[in-house]
Amino acid sequence: MKKNYLLTPGPTPLPPEVMESLARPIIHHRTPQFLSIFKEVCVGLKYVFATKQDCFVFTSSGTGAMESTVVNLLSAGDTAICVNGGKFGERWGKLCQAYGVEPVIVDVEWGKAVDPKVIEEKLKNTKPAPKAVFTTLCETSTGVSTDIREIAKIVNKTDAVLVVDAVSGLGAVPCYTDEWQIDVVVSGSQKGLMIPPGLAFCTLNEKAWKLVEASKLPKFYYDYKKYKASLAKNDMPWTSAISLIVALNSAFKLLQQRGLENGFKYYEVLADSVRAAALALGLELFADASCRSNAVTSIKLPASVDGAKLVKIMRDDYGVAVAGGQEHLKGKIIRIAHMGYINEFEIVLCISCLERILSKMGHKIDLGVGVKAAQEVFIKNSL
Repeated sequence: MKKNYLLTPGPTPLPPEVMESLARPIIHHRTPQFLSIFKEVCVGLKYVFATKQDCFVFTSSGTGAMESTVVNLLSAGDTAICVNGGKFGERWGKLCQAYGVEPVIVDVEWGKAVDPKVIEEKLKNTKPAPKAVFTTLCETSTGVSTDIREIAKIVNKTDAVLVVDAVSGLGAVPCYTDEWQIDVVVSGSQKGLMIPPGLAFCTLNEKAWKLVEASKLPKFYYDYKKYKASLAKNDMPWTSAISLIVALNSAFKLLQQRGLENGFKYYEVLADSVRAAALALGLELFADASCRSNAVTSIKLPASVDGAKLVKIMRDDYGVAVAGGQEHLKGKIIRIAHMGYINEFEIVLCISCLERILSKMGHKIDLGVGVKAAQEVFIKNSL
């Protein structure tokens, strides 16, 4: 009998409390019982987003929340800057094109983070003036984190709004919406928030709301005005994913008990352990040292190792699920997540499995060196 271990950058493992919540009998969404739970969820959202602004909840994946920002903030013919530094960053440009918004693409080499000065230059020199800057907090296809705080300082000096995809970063790495003056942040449920896929979220400030009032793009399900009106009554405009809302409430209680700052430090230690193990195994880290994400680590594989095959063997034969590379990185890197309900012993198990498969595939290593390196990080940091 095989046990399965999930170390992919979404979905992430579920805490027992969340699984118990998902097993509860269904309730009706237009009842005081559900609305009481939803009210608590709204408080929890403000906590993880680090904002006093309202947070909208959509029954969709994170891409739905991303699309909602385009249709609510912009109009056909508008110009927007889109940072394309990975598989998910490129989605912003595609969403803009789908709605007749002209994307100004900032191409960034995969594995590197965008230089905020490049965005500053684009804002100064692009005509007509861009209405929005779309970027990504944590690019899970490359394991890169973006300097959102510095970008926000630049965008705040203009009439444009900064829109941040925090689908894979929220709850795992710092993202202080109000403190950093980020205009719009979107996220999803299946990563740092530790519940299954199916919910997405958005929070926006008054500067962004002015664009909502002026937007002429067609919208119905994702109409922010409808969500705002419903939220004033502690409700949602459409049928809710009831069980997911209940589960999210349980997850928020866990996150609040631990504290966001404690969580950020914990994931940093897990990330350091994976990186130390990879280096001990003679592997290279894909993301630049200046911008490595504490949510997921990307690791280069030797040319002699088929990365797609390695991922398949780990998952199918040993029950240890990690992610492979995407697009031109397919077969060349693996990605190990360390966010959500993951502990140090699961990291050690994953590294042990990786060592074993690498050895079988001809990569010469001393078995145990990766595990030792990871354990030394945990011991040093008292995990």
